Amino acid sequence: MKIEEARAVVTGGASGLGAAVASHVVSKGGKVVIVDVQEGPGQATAAKLGANASFLRCDVTSEAEVNSTMETAASRMGGINLLVNCAGVVGAGRVLGKNGPMAGDFFAKVVHINLIGTFLCDKAAANLMQKNTPNADGERGLLIHTASVAAFEGQIGQAAYSATKAGLAGMVLPIAREFARIGVRCMAIAPGIFHTPMMDAMTPELQASLASQIPFPNRLGKPGEFAQLVAAIFEIPMLNGETIRLDGAIRMQPK
Repeated sequence: MKIEEARAVVTGGASGLGAAVASHVVSKGGKVVIVDVQEGPGQATAAKLGANASFLRCDVTSEAEVNSTMETAASRMGGINLLVNCAGVVGAGRVLGKNGPMAGDFFAKVVHINLIGTFLCDKAAANLMQKNTPNADGERGLLIHTASVAAFEGQIGQAAYSATKAGLAGMVLPIAREFARIGVRCMAIAPGIFHTPMMDAMTPELQASLASQIPFPNRLGKPGEFAQLVAAIFEIPMLNGETIRLDGAIRMQPK
C-alpha cells in the first residue's frame, strides 16, 4: 500500500503524535478522519489540514460510539485501510501513594481507555477493512497500536500505564495472526520520550534533563518521526505482528 492511498482513522488525533500522523498522511495525498474527545482542538486540527481531513468526536471506551464512528469515517473516505490508535492517558500514580493505595477504579479507567479502547477500535476498523478490495499482496488494511517503552521498562508510578502499554504490545501478534486471513496487518510502535503537548507543560530544565537521558540522538523525539514510521509500516507489507521501539536507544531507569 502507498501512503497517498491511505484512508486513515487516527484516534487521539487532535494533538501530539496523532495530529502529526494526520498531518503527514494528508501531506502525502491521503485522507484522514481525526477521532478524539477534544472537540475544539480536533475541529481546529482538521480545518488546518484542509479538505482531505475531517473530525469526529468519539469516546473510545464506548463500543457503540466507536462502531458508529468507524462507519461514518468509512462513508466519508470511501473506506478505511489504516487505523492508528493514539488515544490514551498517562494514568500516573503509585500503587501505594501518599494518600493511600491506588483506587481500583483509577486503574480500571486507564485500562479501559488505553487498552480496551484500542481493542474496540481495532475490531470495528478491521470489520470494515475486510470488505476492501485486496491489492496484489492480498492486503486490505493495517492496524497500529501506540505502545511505549514503559511496556518494557515501566517506572515507579507507571503500574497502570505500563500494564496497558504491555497489553497493547501483547495483542499485536495474535491479532496479526488472526487477521492474516483477511489481509489486515497489525503492528505497534513503542515511542520513547517525545516532544508532545504534555512536555510543553514542563520546565525547559526538566525537558533538557529528559533529553539528556537519550543516548542518540541526544534530544526529545519529534512527533513527525513517529508519523514517518507509521507511513513506512504502511508501505512495507512484511512488517507485521511486531512492536518497534522508537526511542533513540533509551532504557528507562526505575524513576
